[in-house]
Amino acid sequence: MDNRSFQTLLNKKGVLFSDGATGTNLIARGLPGGMTAEQWVLENPDEISRLHADFIESGANIILTCTFGASKIRLEQSSLADHFTEINSKAVEIAENAAKDTKTIVAGSLGPLGEMIQPLGTLSIEDAQKNYAEQARILIDSGVDLVVIETQFDLNEALSAIKGVQSVSDIALICSFSFDRGTKTMMGVSPAKFSETFSGEGLSALGINCGKSLEDNLNCLIELKANTDLPIWFKPNAGLPELDAMGNATYSVTPDEMGSHVQSWKDNGAKIIGGCCGTSPEHLHQITTH
Repeated sequence: MDNRSFQTLLNKKGVLFSDGATGTNLIARGLPGGMTAEQWVLENPDEISRLHADFIESGANIILTCTFGASKIRLEQSSLADHFTEINSKAVEIAENAAKDTKTIVAGSLGPLGEMIQPLGTLSIEDAQKNYAEQARILIDSGVDLVVIETQFDLNEALSAIKGVQSVSDIALICSFSFDRGTKTMMGVSPAKFSETFSGEGLSALGINCGKSLEDNLNCLIELKANTDLPIWFKPNAGLPELDAMGNATYSVTPDEMGSHVQSWKDNGAKIIGGCCGTSPEHLHQITTH
């Protein structure tokens, strides 16, 4: 799917719905503490498949592959680098099988590399771009319909990611930032600056995901909409995380409460709507039916 095909679909539908959280839902379904979701691509693919199916049943038009942390750099940190190709291709296969016989779009997920770009860190822009290109190539060759660069916070890394993907394909591409300091990222990037930097980079949509409270994410949406004509991808957390007695993150926003905000998100420009951390299939059902 290229940009034109994606825009045609979005114009036809008006609003598309993406899925909810991967990590927090897999933890709730038994993913052991300290184990990455990508390890379950190899060891427990059935549970990932069930989560995809649950989101599709809840109304998702788009599901993301379980590859957020599957760059070669990130996999080296969890001793899975030798399985780089296998994890990425297998994750696409799992998602495609779950979406089989439906019209659900499979999107390849690319998360941050986990290392700072020079001059603040040691990773060069060239190496960052190469890492994103390598992962994107596997996802695209394995059959994803579009690619989502998500939970970004640094302009240089996000630009490296965009250039990396575009160096291997003209597939429809979305870039989404996490404004985890309220209305700015940890690097001080505002929604307006995000739009100014990337609106001319050939993207299918600009996005907001993760971040902080629903109120903060709405404020980011309002600012982004005022500064771009591109469609907006919007996947806020189910509120702010709180730690339970076991040290696990919990999210207090209920499915009904999440659903009650959807009209406001539409009114303020969100065109692809889902949820990030804490967003269960039950949350997504309320999002898609409001």
